[in-house]
Amino acid sequence: MQLIDTHVHINFDAFQSDLDAVRQRWQAAGVAHLVHSCVHPGEFLQIRAIADQFPELSFAVGLHPLDAKLWTEETSQEITNFASSDQRVVAIGEIGLDFYKADNQDWQKQVFVSQLEIAHQLQKPVIIHCREAAETMVEICRQFWESAGPITGVMHCWSGNPEQTAWFLDLGFYISFSGVVTFKNATDIQASAQVVPGDRLLIETDCPFLAPVPKRGKRNEPAYVYYVAEYMAQLRGMDLTELASQTTANACQLFGLSVEKDQLLSVS
Repeated sequence: MQLIDTHVHINFDAFQSDLDAVRQRWQAAGVAHLVHSCVHPGEFLQIRAIADQFPELSFAVGLHPLDAKLWTEETSQEITNFASSDQRVVAIGEIGLDFYKADNQDWQKQVFVSQLEIAHQLQKPVIIHCREAAETMVEICRQFWESAGPITGVMHCWSGNPEQTAWFLDLGFYISFSGVVTFKNATDIQASAQVVPGDRLLIETDCPFLAPVPKRGKRNEPAYVYYVAEYMAQLRGMDLTELASQTTANACQLFGLSVEKDQLLSVS
């Protein structure tokens, strides 16, 4: 059985002391591939170096909405050049809107649209961060689709309710669930996880954040995507191996991945 963790941040300081051991655990857990998102261009070279070290790692390049203040005229070209020069770049991200305590909403919108334009130009999917901004997000996406044409992508670490989930499904997006779906009070997220069609479903850790039950409160890591998969399978009333196969195939379809079929599952 194979799993793909579609959203990690293993370049963060939390992993600097034991990244090799972390890798051994994700391999033992059957995690055949990882997609690493970046939050600002200053990470690009660091993430590429990790991908040089770990061939099972693909990555995305972009500017996170909480770092929108870093956007300059040169940022667009920097993202475009990097995404065009390395075939391991499988998406533009993570990009999006974060209106939680934000005082720069208009600027975030401009930066988001600029990065949608890059993704459209390069014909790459987007990895979207959306926090307390679903109505604005879907409006921007619909307008972009009408003016420039559709692009594909994923709503990562999704926290919306079923109605909001339907908005993005209608636009053709995949929906990815993190360890938050295992939290006792995450009733809206759990409801959304039950309505997403099987061919649009993805799983992730968003590590080192948001460790799932039974690891909640600890540093999250890619091996723990197993617990997300296990919970999701129970929630959707299906076999774990079926959910693993389905989400792995979906990740391969969205990001153009190919994984070896020789991984074994051994998680405790």
